[in-house]
Parts: sequence; C-alpha cells; structure tokens
Amino acid sequence: MDLTKEDEGLEPVSPLGQYFNSKVMSVSILGILESEIPIDGSQAKSLIKDVFLPINPRFSSIMVMGKKGGKKWKKVEVKVENHVHVPSFSSPKGSSSSSENDSFLKSYIAEVAMQPFQLGQPLWEIHIINCPASEAQGTVIFKLHHALGDGYSLVGALLSCLQRADDPSLPVTFPSVNNFSSANKDDGKIVLRKVVSRCFLPLVNTIRDFGRSVLKSTCVEDDLSPIRCRSESFRPFSLSTITFSLHHIKEIKSRLRVVTNIILKTILSLASCMTHALVDLLAY
Repeated sequence: MDLTKEDEGLEPVSPLGQYFNSKVMSVSILGILESEIPIDGSQAKSLIKDVFLPINPRFSSIMVMGKKGGKKWKKVEVKVENHVHVPSFSSPKGSSSSSENDSFLKSYIAEVAMQPFQLGQPLWEIHIINCPASEAQGTVIFKLHHALGDGYSLVGALLSCLQRADDPSLPVTFPSVNNFSSANKDDGKIVLRKVVSRCFLPLVNTIRDFGRSVLKSTCVEDDLSPIRCRSESFRPFSLSTITFSLHHIKEIKSRLRVVTNIILKTILSLASCMTHALVDLLAY
C-alpha cells in the first residue's frame, strides 16, 4: 500500500505499539466476560457499531507502513460481522455436562489466543459463546491487540460501553475505596511513612526496571522458562483457570491494609515461583 501522498494526515504508531506488532512478536490481551443469561449476538453487533467503535479511533484503524519507514494508523471501514464470531457448540452425544462445556471453553480460548489477526483489518476480535458452563450461561471473549493500548485503557473502554440497569442515562459507578481508620489518619508517623513510600518506592522501582531492561536488551540473555524456550516457533498450550472469592480478597485487604492490586500481584508472584520450582524439579 503506497501512502506517500496520504502519509502526513495519519497518526503515527507509538514505538511500543510497533514493538508489540512485528514479524517476530504479536502480543494480544484477552478479556473474559461471563453472563448469567445467554447473549444475543444481534444486539451485541449493534452495540459494538454504535458504542464500541466510536470510543477510540484505533478500533477502526489498521497499521500501515509510512513513507519514512515508520508504521501509522489508517482509518478504514469496519465490517462488524468480520470481527464478531458466534461459534456453535454441540456435543456428539446430544447433551453435554457443565464440565464438558468448561473444557470446550478452555480449549476455545487457547485456540483464539494462538490465532493471528487477519491482515488488513483492525486488531480486535469478539467471540460470543452461548454454552452453559459451570459459572455462566454465556461467555464473551475480547481479543484486543496490545498495540491498541495498555490494559487500563482497554478495560476503561470496555466499561464505558456498559449501562446501569436501573437508569441507563446515568454513568456506571463502582464502590469507593475504603480509607484507613480515623486513628491512622491522625497519626503523623503513618502519614509520613505513606508519603515517603508513595514517592520513593516508585522511583526505585523505575530505576531498577529500567536498568534490567537495558541489561536484558544488550548483554544479558533471558533464562529458559515456560515462557521462553529454545524453539522459535509457536507451540500449543493449555489454559488453566482458578477462581478467587472476592470475600476472601476483601478480608485480606482489610487485615493487611493494602490495595487489591498488591494482593493479586502477590498471588501471581507465588504462582510464578511455584511454576519455576516445578520446572526445575522436572528438569532434574
């Protein structure tokens, strides 16, 4: 595609976006939304066309090569039917249990994660599955390329499509974060400690992460792990899920007086350490 005359009016792709969408790497974000009732695909398509696409111009744009070699966003006409997939699932025995449907969903999500995006189309897909599982009657899979934005911005875009059931004219609201007790607010030492930690720790983490990135990109090679292996090609993988009770997370949050992100990050760190320990054990 020749854009020598149209190049000036196009928005450039950020360096990180170009890095996430290259010949050797394609990073996507998967989001799963579960519903207590089956989902009407026709209503979902109209919602995507009228509400989802206008939120961000990148949802209706493709990456093209500019005249100076850099990639840019070019707005195109979006055919919603090419991006919304409603697969049909039927058991060969005529009826299926919730455990069989759970296994089908995990296999389907893994398959969606491995498939590349179609060339010449915006980098997003939505899969609507009306398959009664153990946790939901309907499931929506959002596959969004990381070049479109980070997790926070994409989640914000998806949440902006929602409406309140009691009054659709009002914006969607969430419970406010509970502050510490009044006794802690009056304690000057705790306040000072919080201010120092909020200012100093992010600076230390930024310097540490930047230093590691420089070393990893120049002279230090990544260790072999389940994420990085000797093979340069994509390999199939299986998907595993685990459910955490929000009641338990809230209880931990109130006892430790930390934010929810720290709790989830600790859980993921523990799972990563246990995975590496298991891999090392199997290696020997």
